[in-house]
Amino acid sequence: MTSWSEPRITTLRTLWLDGLSASQIAKQLGGVTRNAVIGKVHRLGLGGRGAPSAPGRPSRVSPPRPARPRRAAARPSRVMAPPRPPVAAPASAPEGPGLVTDMARLGVHACKWPIGDPKSPDFSFCGRHADGRYCTAHETQGVRPGTAWRADRDPVVRRALAGLI
Repeated sequence: MTSWSEPRITTLRTLWLDGLSASQIAKQLGGVTRNAVIGKVHRLGLGGRGAPSAPGRPSRVSPPRPARPRRAAARPSRVMAPPRPPVAAPASAPEGPGLVTDMARLGVHACKWPIGDPKSPDFSFCGRHADGRYCTAHETQGVRPGTAWRADRDPVVRRALAGLI
């Protein structure tokens, strides 16, 4: 490791202010790395430079590219989903307290729509006849129409099934 003597520091200052790069200065001084030169420049506080360093090889300047011609008809930027069919007005939900107060007493064909605050003593379930989870009135309130998840359209499921076949 070569120490930074006064003559070497003077040479470093001169070369730095002449615009040489740290790599070029390290080659001329010998025995120091580019990073050592950069560190010494910072410790000496040499910020300003006379001229920018010259690159090792000339850069190739390419002529500007001509502008791309625009198409006459613009493509839509987004694929539009088909319009949804109009939804029938929701049936009015039954007013008042529910018919069943204990969840254990809810039958298979009873509406399981909760009514009120579960922490209050007057909490109940609708309990009216239902073909699914809820009666017709609560079904329209609680279930949004739309596309349901389908296994044949899920890409992960498709890949898994393709590996089995």
